[in-house]
Amino acid sequence: MTYVEDELNSQPECWTRAAAQAAGHTAVLPAAGERVAIVGCGTSYFMAQAVAALREGAGLGETDAFAASEFPRGRGYDRVVALTRSGTTTEVLALLAELKGGTRTVALTADPETPVMTAADDVVVLDYADERSVVQTRFATTALTLFRAHLGLHTDAVVADARTALVAELPEGLVERTQFTFLGRGWTVGLANEAGLKMREASLSWTEAYPAMEYRHGPISISTAGTATWMFGEAPEGLAEQVRETGAMWVPGELDPLAELVRAQRLAVAVAAARGLDPDRPRHLTRSVILAP
Repeated sequence: MTYVEDELNSQPECWTRAAAQAAGHTAVLPAAGERVAIVGCGTSYFMAQAVAALREGAGLGETDAFAASEFPRGRGYDRVVALTRSGTTTEVLALLAELKGGTRTVALTADPETPVMTAADDVVVLDYADERSVVQTRFATTALTLFRAHLGLHTDAVVADARTALVAELPEGLVERTQFTFLGRGWTVGLANEAGLKMREASLSWTEAYPAMEYRHGPISISTAGTATWMFGEAPEGLAEQVRETGAMWVPGELDPLAELVRAQRLAVAVAAARGLDPDRPRHLTRSVILAP
């Protein structure tokens, strides 16, 4: 079993632990009414998109998500949250240093022995969700689960769905598809983006991701019999039928959207195996992007 398989299989236990500890971090996580920005790079940026949409959608305060390199310096926030598995990513550390002494910052990380521990004002360590794999799975979803619990949006049913996602068969013929499109709405747009990234990283697949209502506005034109279109959450009315009319496979979201992401992670590993690729050694990637001065 690869590292990434072992780590993605451990997610139900990690989520249970994160949900249980969320109340202990109330003092450092964003409070209701605060204006918040959430930043990250790669997978962490897509998780930031999901958290921001969940928080603002719950009426708890204006919340924006940015790639760390694209943070708007002239905009004021009560708190900036940084998601960084490694605690060493150059863009995240540079932003935290810039905000030091001005805007309150909190970092979620997996490694307590890294520079982010002093770069941020507050730190939440999810060391039990750290990973050996370059390809992120459990740290990202565990961090999102911590936020869902903090926002009052996590239930035991989510963990149950994750267990189902780990054992249920993938749709017949899905692994053989040559192009994969992931769609989301609201907070699940970030999950769709992350599913696409997992497929690219682990299996070198041609993937795209869009807000579901945007799919009709051009992207559907590439759909063919070799395409799989996967919906995270409830689909817009009529979209499944339109996709099927193109000859593409429609994959409905039948579980909690975060559990659907686990299914997509499994698909990425399965496609990698079918293509003779090692998902633990993704092409041109390292665990953390550290730029030389």
